[in-house]
Order: sequence, then C-alpha cells, then structure tokens
Amino acid sequence: VCFGWRSRSKDKSAMKVFVTGGTGLIGRALVKRLLVDGHDVTVLTRQTLDSSEAVTYINSIDDLETRQDIVVNLAGAGLADRRWSPAYKKEIRASRIDLTQALVSRLRDIGMPDLFISGSAIGFYGESKDRDFSETDAVGSGFSAQLCHDWEASISNIGSEGTRCVLLRTGVVLDRALGAYPQMTQSFRFGLASWMGQGDHWLSWIHLADMVGAILHCIQNEAVSGPVNMTAPSPVTHRSFSDEVRKATTTLVGMGMPGWVMRLMVGEMADELLLTGQRVMPTKLLSTGYEFRFGELRDAVADLEQQ
Repeated sequence: VCFGWRSRSKDKSAMKVFVTGGTGLIGRALVKRLLVDGHDVTVLTRQTLDSSEAVTYINSIDDLETRQDIVVNLAGAGLADRRWSPAYKKEIRASRIDLTQALVSRLRDIGMPDLFISGSAIGFYGESKDRDFSETDAVGSGFSAQLCHDWEASISNIGSEGTRCVLLRTGVVLDRALGAYPQMTQSFRFGLASWMGQGDHWLSWIHLADMVGAILHCIQNEAVSGPVNMTAPSPVTHRSFSDEVRKATTTLVGMGMPGWVMRLMVGEMADELLLTGQRVMPTKLLSTGYEFRFGELRDAVADLEQQ
C-alpha cells in the first residue's frame, strides 16, 4: 500500500502542512508542535476559528487552494463517542472514508503532496488474547477491522503518483486531560480501582507525547512508508493498567465492570472496543530508530498523574 515515493529536492526547514482533525486530541498537539518548528499550517475544522499568521483554519476541503508539502489526515467521528446505532456506524465510516476520498480528489486538483499521512487504528487486526501483531499481519474481522481496512484502501492508489504514504495504525492514546485516560481512570478519583470485564484482554497504548513524536519521526524519516503501528513497545492487560494507575493514586477497593453491564450500557461497542483487544508491537517505529519517551506504562502513568 502506498509505497511509491520520489524525493523532491527542496528546503525542508519550513513546509506547508495541511491537517484534518487538527482540533482533536492528536491533531491539536501535533499542530502546536508543527508551529513551534516553524511550519505553515492549515487546519480543516468544523469549528469557527479565526485564522492567525501561524494557522489558517478552513471549514471545507474545497477551500484548500495551494499545494501542500505534507497532508496529515486525522479526521473522523469518535468511535467511543456514542452507542453504535446503524446511523452512527454510517457516520463513523463517512467521516473517515468519504472525507479521505474527497481529500484525495482535491489534492489531485491542486497538486499531490510529497507526503500523505492518514489515520487508521489497531482495530485493523481484530482481537486476540495470544497473538502479537506487527504491520505485516492481515486484516482481522469485525466492524472496526473492516472500517480500518476500507479507510486505508481509500488512499491505496496514490503511492504511484509520487507521494509517500504513511498509515497510522493508532492504539489508545493517553493524555492527562482528554480522550481515553480520564474516562478509564474516572473511578480512581473516587477511591475505586476498576477494569473492564475480566481485565485479561490487551491494551495497546501510546502516550500523546510519543504519538506526536512518532508522527514527526515519520515525517523526517523518508524510509518510513505504509502502515505504522502507533503503540508503545509494552502493551499491558486492562487489569495491569488498573494496577499501574492504582500505584499512582489513592484507592480503597478494586473491581471489574461486568461484561454484561457494559453490553447493556453501550451495546456492540463493548465487544469491539472495550472488552476485547490486541497486543500490537511498534515494529516499524523501532526498526527505523524511533526512541520512545514513554516506553513503559509506569512512566506514562507517572507523567499523566503529575498535578
């Protein structure tokens, strides 16, 4: 997928970078870093935000009028935001696949970028308790796996057009204030350590700082292309995750949230996202020399629990 790439000789110091999903958890942190590094950033967002000298905000892909050096495509309705009704599943797919197809079409009109980085997720591999997954493994089964497969396929033919493509198969991104971590640790604030189901299913995670760092690594390292597992090298079970957070917080008691309760609360999403998982290794990041700031969960939790 997307391995075609030819290097264009140009000044790499300041680049035009277009980011979709630039106001989300990952996008916001990435944009901040790109601005610090002096790049010219344009962000696609549904919000009404005033452009500044540093960032241009647009509300429609059609408003993108100049060729970009790099496109980072992170847009997509949150998988865990709502119960998976047929209508919401349709919205999840459209917000990823339809938007990506529209984006590729627009890029063909204004000029393809040197590098196209597109979102995906480790849900691509399906669930397993006993396998390790690397980027060479095949697609699994289930809604999430099919979604990721089809999302990746929506850019699969642009590699032949001289654009290097990177597919971010992202694990659970941990941040102090936003996303999964505050939700997963909410009960700990009330003295109750908790985990989902039996707690023996895998959680392949990555600290937000490493998520941004690894995207920059993909940008800077022209040897990186195709799927890249965006996960720390030490996946843990949900029970082990709970134990690590427990060491860093004050809890009185611990208990698992029964699977049947979770299915009652959120339906199909429970079995696809919350009660199953996969042990995913960042094989490509490690083999191309990326050094994790937070390779171990204890270090990540210590950072996230700092007041």
